[in-house]
Amino acid sequence: MTKASAQKKLRKRRGSLSLVAVFLFASAAIRIGTEAGQAFAREAPLEEAPELSGQQLQSCETREDLEKMLDMFAQRDTALRQQEEAINMRSVAISLADEKIDAKLEELKRAEDSLREMVAYASTAAEKDISRLTEVYETMKPKEAAALFEEMAPEFAAGFLGRMRPEAAAGIMAGLSPQVAYTVSVVLAGRNANAPKNK
Repeated sequence: MTKASAQKKLRKRRGSLSLVAVFLFASAAIRIGTEAGQAFAREAPLEEAPELSGQQLQSCETREDLEKMLDMFAQRDTALRQQEEAINMRSVAISLADEKIDAKLEELKRAEDSLREMVAYASTAAEKDISRLTEVYETMKPKEAAALFEEMAPEFAAGFLGRMRPEAAAGIMAGLSPQVAYTVSVVLAGRNANAPKNK
């Protein structure tokens, strides 16, 4: 084999290797391009997702939805105002009721003071009247006073006799019938029995 034929064979081999390499590069380029396209296709929805969510938000926030929300807020505001007015009216009613109660209590206090004064006056007047009658019975003749005491209820008679001086009471008791004298004595004794005793 000559040197020229050997070089020729070597060139043919190199040419076929170069051709195979070109095919391999072309195949690799086609494959890379296809995979890159698929990758871009897969990533495209992710990039568009925010736009879609924005559209969805925009579709949720339509004019009708905003009007509904505003209506709801207006209704809530009206309800709150009505509640506030009701509370204010109730506070006014409670204040008026408190004023009326205070006025009634003041009126009752005045009436109670007036009644206390009247009772005190009546008690004083009654005490004065009883004291005066007791003095009258004491100054009467025992026989005449005994005739009056005979007609009195035993409790009433015992009340007067208990207020009299002992000598005046004794003179009247001596003029009473035994039955009346005994009854009056029992009433007087029973009244004194309930009195506190010194130990």
